[in-house]
Amino acid sequence: MTATAPREGELWSRCGGCASLLYRKRLRRNLDVCPECGEHARLAAPERLRQLVDPESFIPLPDRAAEVDPIDFVDVLSYPHRLSAARAGTGLAEAVVCGTATIGRHPCALAVMDFRFLGGSLGAAVGELITRAAERALEDAVPLVLVTASGGARMQEGALSLMQMATVSQAIAALREAGLLTVSVLTDPTYGGVAASFATNTDVVLAESGARMGFAGPRVIRQVTGRELPEGFQTAAFLLRHGQVDMVVPRHALRGRLVALLAAARAGRRPASRPAVPRQEPARAARPAAVVTDPPVVDAAPADAWETVRLARHPGRPTTLDYLDTAFEGFVELHGDRLGGDCPAVVGGLARLDGRHLMVIGHQKGHTTGELVARNFGMASPAGHRKALRLMRLAARLGLPVVTLVDTPGADPGVGAEEQGQAAAIAENILSLSMLPTPVVAVITGEGGSGGALALAVADRVLMLQHAVYSVISPEGCAAILWPDRGAAPQAARALRLTAPDLCRLGVVDDLVPEPVPAAHHDPEAAARALREAVLAHLLPLLDVPPATLVRRRRQRFRRFGAARAGARVGAR
Repeated sequence: MTATAPREGELWSRCGGCASLLYRKRLRRNLDVCPECGEHARLAAPERLRQLVDPESFIPLPDRAAEVDPIDFVDVLSYPHRLSAARAGTGLAEAVVCGTATIGRHPCALAVMDFRFLGGSLGAAVGELITRAAERALEDAVPLVLVTASGGARMQEGALSLMQMATVSQAIAALREAGLLTVSVLTDPTYGGVAASFATNTDVVLAESGARMGFAGPRVIRQVTGRELPEGFQTAAFLLRHGQVDMVVPRHALRGRLVALLAAARAGRRPASRPAVPRQEPARAARPAAVVTDPPVVDAAPADAWETVRLARHPGRPTTLDYLDTAFEGFVELHGDRLGGDCPAVVGGLARLDGRHLMVIGHQKGHTTGELVARNFGMASPAGHRKALRLMRLAARLGLPVVTLVDTPGADPGVGAEEQGQAAAIAENILSLSMLPTPVVAVITGEGGSGGALALAVADRVLMLQHAVYSVISPEGCAAILWPDRGAAPQAARALRLTAPDLCRLGVVDDLVPEPVPAAHHDPEAAARALREAVLAHLLPLLDVPPATLVRRRRQRFRRFGAARAGARVGAR
């Protein structure tokens, strides 16, 4: 277990690796790396900045993200109470410190995460601050350096925390388009939504010695697979061996590596005009039907969240292949990621909708136990995400719109998936969808689970069937972490605000697709007709929008999930 750097005032510290008792001043001189065994203690964000940037060069961003409690979440403690305790314990306003500085006299923008603050979790305020740091890098035409330390997305903010993966990723995409270097430094630990977005979709990924990174944590993998994990699993050496990072760097060499990268980026930049910050959409657009608007008014009768979860998981619920057979015509399935895999949990190919050709991609579960096992319960492997990405890019080259059907409890959390770079595969999908120059409509048809769902749902319009669910974590997972009683899953489901009416009110979902009474599996053909009509209604206005405008509006759609905008929604509610 990695130790935390000693607190101010402590004279001695015990190493988390070899248990040696170390004199604090000696440990500090060694950058909080044990001189006996080389164990790297976790650093607070302020200490990390002192080690990396030039003295007195760091200038914090002037704005502070708004405080939000978007879903009024309460477990054994209220969310505001947890935030207050984290602020008192760390002296920080949030789980990230952002600003500008120089490293070796090379200017850059930085965002440094702090695991002490609610596990470095990614919430609306954290996403907003990191996005502002990226926007500042774009405005100043300088590189962006991210130092990550996080357990994943912040459960207490529900699906809005999941949206931050897309918000920050599209800010990274803008820097990529402008030719500006982005660098992430993975520190211990980096997991979940952070690993599956901006931590791994930068140009260069460094891992500090001793860091661990993955999409699913070791405890989750053991629980799901029942397998013991191999020695050194998800460590920096493991990541390097499996091609998931560019280099592993001991702490004393990190600053030097960053200086070299920033110097190369500066030398390679040709004189050019200052890149423009993406402008805001004018108030009056040419095709108002395609513009992101306020969340729709929801007339659906409220249902118990746990009962909705059970309906979303019902084995008789129509699958992607069922909808391709009924709502679409002429489906031609395309297989493979062109790198050695063809994940059965993701299906995709060419189809027609009302005579229009398009690309349809979706998760595939099945109805029987045999089908569910064969399709890995709709949990995509890295090969599945790469296959989906290949088909999306093919659609863009052919000028075809993309429709995605999302129905997954989450991405595959197995050992093999981690070895093949699950987090990076999801991150690349999110990043690429932020840049895809063709219309994208996503429909949550059953379960929309975490980053595995978002990998197919960064879209111009996001629709959701009436009895589907969309969440940052499963109710069972949330209950296991935040409630003392493992049987609290129904209570967690209600707290997470994961139903379609909830998410329409929050603006995460653009429209609710009604299901036949009592649910889609009772009349699959009627469900298919409703899905077909909803997709057409939202897709047709997008077809005439110029690609550049389409991408800009899509980014604005996800940019609105920052803390200030979330706070505005809370006030309105």
